Amino acid sequence: MSNEVRNLEPKSLWNQFADLNAVPRPSKKEERVIAWARGVGEKLGLPTMVDEVGNVIIKKPATAGMENRQTVVMQSHLDMVHQKNNDTIFDFDTQGIEMLVDGDWVKANGTTLGSDNGIGVAAIMAVLSSTDIVHPAIEALFTIDEETGMTGAKGLKGGLLSGTIMLNLDTEEDTDLTIGCAGGIDVTTTGKYDLVDGQFTPYKLTIKGLQGGHSGMEIHKGLGNANKLINRVMWNLEKVTGLEIISIDGGGLRNAIPRESHAVLGIEKIDKANIIIEKMRAEMKAEHAFTDKNLEIILEPSNVANSKVASSSWSHAFINSIYACPVGIYRMSPNIADLVQTSNNLARVIVKDGEFTIMNLTRGSVDSEKTDLANSIEACFAQLGGNTEYSGSYPGWEPKPHSQIVKLMSDLYLAKFGKAANVNACHAGLECGILGTNYPEMQMISFGPNIRGAHSPDECTQISSVQKFWGYLLETLKNIPE
Repeated sequence: MSNEVRNLEPKSLWNQFADLNAVPRPSKKEERVIAWARGVGEKLGLPTMVDEVGNVIIKKPATAGMENRQTVVMQSHLDMVHQKNNDTIFDFDTQGIEMLVDGDWVKANGTTLGSDNGIGVAAIMAVLSSTDIVHPAIEALFTIDEETGMTGAKGLKGGLLSGTIMLNLDTEEDTDLTIGCAGGIDVTTTGKYDLVDGQFTPYKLTIKGLQGGHSGMEIHKGLGNANKLINRVMWNLEKVTGLEIISIDGGGLRNAIPRESHAVLGIEKIDKANIIIEKMRAEMKAEHAFTDKNLEIILEPSNVANSKVASSSWSHAFINSIYACPVGIYRMSPNIADLVQTSNNLARVIVKDGEFTIMNLTRGSVDSEKTDLANSIEACFAQLGGNTEYSGSYPGWEPKPHSQIVKLMSDLYLAKFGKAANVNACHAGLECGILGTNYPEMQMISFGPNIRGAHSPDECTQISSVQKFWGYLLETLKNIPE
C-alpha cells in the first residue's frame, strides 16, 4: 500500500509522509517519532536539537543568493489523532498506518490517516532534504502533543528561534490562508454515585455509524454527537418505562466529535421501549439524513449482570444534565462572517461501577465568552455531586491581516491561481497563538492542502491539492522578503 503512495508526485513529499506514517505517533507517546525526526536532521548533517519538552528543531542555511532574506520558521506537529472503526483490528502502539490510493485521494484502511499534520511534517522534511529548492534560512519546528494539550507549543521557550516569519502548515483547505484561531479549555467533571440493587432486565443500547470529525473545524456542520443522541433516547425511554443505568461508554478524544456511544441499561417494559426506539430511529435518521446517513440505533439483550445499578435519583439527574449540556455552536462571530466564535464538544462520557467522568472541550476566540460557556457546563453537572476541573487552557491567535507575510502570500495566490485566497480565521486550535506568547514579533500564517474527515477513520487528503500546496509553498519560500 505504501509503495503506491511513494510513487505519487511530488515524490520527495510523499516518501517523507510514508516514512513518517510507518512510525506509531499517538499524542503523549511521541518518543519514536521524536527520534525519527531527530534522525532525519542528523542524517542530513543539519544542526538538530530536542528541547526539554520534546519539540524537535532543525536548522538549514539559506541557499545561494538567499542569505539576505528573512529567516523562516516552518512549523508542524508530530502527533496524530488515533481513531479507528469499531470493526477494524489495528494496534496504534505498534503498527504503522496502512495507506491506500483511491482516485485523487489518499486514505487509510479503517483508521485515521495522519495527514493532520503529517503532510505538513513531510513537506518540511522534503524541503530540508532538498538540494535544488530555493529558500531562505529555515528553522524547522516540529512540536509534540498538539492534539491533546498543545504541551509542545506551551513548553517552547523564547530564544530558541530567530525567525521573523512562521509558516504553519496545519490548515485543511487549500483555498484558505488562516491568520487567526480560537483558544480552548478542557472541562472535566468526575465523581461518584450510589449503587443499588438492579430490578430490571439488562439491555445494550448503541448509537453508531455517525460521521464524526474535527470538533473545531467541523463543528459548524451540524454533525451528530453520539453522546447527546444516546442520552436523548434514554430521556425518552425514562418517560415510559423503568430505567436503570448499569454503564455508559461514549465517545473518545476531546477534539473528535463522538461517533459511537454504548449504554447498558436495565429496562422494565421492553415492549414500550421498542416502540420508543422505533419512533426515535425514524426521527433521528430523518434529522441527520444529510450529515450522518449511516446512523444506527440498536437495542438488544445484554449478558451483563445488573446486580448493581445507579440510584434512580442520580440517574434522573444525570440524564437531565447531559440533556442540558450545550453542544455544537454556542455563538457565531458578530464581526467576522461565517466564523464560529464559541462552541462545545461533549466528547467523552463514562459511567461505571459507581464512578463517572464527563469530558468537554470548549473553544472560543473571545476568552471571556469561552470561560462563560465553560462555567455554564460546570453548572449543568453541579447536581451530580461531582467535581469540575478546568485544564489545558490555551489562548486564541489574534488576526493581523496587514502583516507582510499575509500580503505576500495573498498576492502570490492570486497571481498563481487566478483568484483570491480566502484569508480568514478558523475555529480550530492552531498552535500559533501559543507560540506567539514567547515570539510576539513573529509574523504568522497557516495554510495546507485539502484534508477531509480529520480525526475520524474517514480522513483523507487530496493528491492534486497536495501538489497545489507544494508548488505554492516553494513559490512562497522563493519570494520571502529581505
